[in-house]
Amino acid sequence: MRALVARLDSFGDVLLAGPAVRAVAARADHVTLLCGPRGAPAGRMLPGVDEVLVWDAPWVGLDPPPTARDGVEEAVELIAGQRCDTALILASAHQSPLPTALVLRMAGVSRIAADSVHYPGSLLDVRHRRDEHAHEAEAALALAEAAGFPLPGGDDGRLRVLPPPGVEELAGPPGYVVLHPGASVPARRWSPDLSAEAAEALAEAGHRVVVTGVPEERELTSYVAGRAGLDLGGRTSPAELAGVLAGAAAVVTGNTGPAHLAAAVGAPVVSLFSPVVPAERWAPFRVPLVLLGDQQAPCAGTRARACPVPGHPCLDRVTPQDVVTAVEKAAAEGGRQSTAAGGGRESTGREGAV
Repeated sequence: MRALVARLDSFGDVLLAGPAVRAVAARADHVTLLCGPRGAPAGRMLPGVDEVLVWDAPWVGLDPPPTARDGVEEAVELIAGQRCDTALILASAHQSPLPTALVLRMAGVSRIAADSVHYPGSLLDVRHRRDEHAHEAEAALALAEAAGFPLPGGDDGRLRVLPPPGVEELAGPPGYVVLHPGASVPARRWSPDLSAEAAEALAEAGHRVVVTGVPEERELTSYVAGRAGLDLGGRTSPAELAGVLAGAAAVVTGNTGPAHLAAAVGAPVVSLFSPVVPAERWAPFRVPLVLLGDQQAPCAGTRARACPVPGHPCLDRVTPQDVVTAVEKAAAEGGRQSTAAGGGRESTGREGAV
């Protein structure tokens, strides 16, 4: 059996599809993952994926491409070339899987399963209703099981990626605290000033601080790291970032892709979580977790990209000392020890590195 799993969203969304992908891979001879350009790097890290197809669908993402007949026809041909017998469409609760189902049907996929609240006509063979309170990873697993792909025995259903490379030359020995200040949308970011103050507070508490970010965030990561931490902004591939996160005593991050990558390598997470989407569905999955931020703030459930409340109170009322306390709690719950903890700041010789 040749199977296709579609998750057309971003990096973190694809990581959350990982347990469902493994469930499909346990019973299929070949698994193709169909994802968008932002999710493709995560897709290439998932166990169970034999091939990754990349398509920038016009109904997904923060900046979707225009709808064009040629683009859809190219996608149909690309998918048809995989000769898949069955497909699983994974999508968030606010998205419809039906446009993707139409493309897959046109590509000759004979059996398609998805969560759908809308009448699918002939587009779906398995129309599943998701639990509206289920975590995204659990919802994907429930759909996979309904489609005949239960998680195999011995698989605990946690997020997972392929073993990352060693990164001591980049980050130093394990036991540091990772601070990831960026996020894809402003509403999910802690302020740069508070992030920089937190880096200083963590260093003063005796932790080695490693600041991470994508290339577009180099100015931010440089500012946040200052002289308190090691700036790795724009210096890691996705696989190397996984390695950096795996070596952390704790990871401090907002609701963004690296939060789920941290969970996939088993790192304890301090989540600065803006409630514009519900934490019960989107928080780091099945790892030691301390959730910071006002989850009942006026912005809760709005899916806002820019904070609709002056002062961004849901996150910016969190103090740097709150983060220091949360880091120590998360690390202890995860059985991890900061190698520089105890008795004040310990220099790594890397302050201010670029």
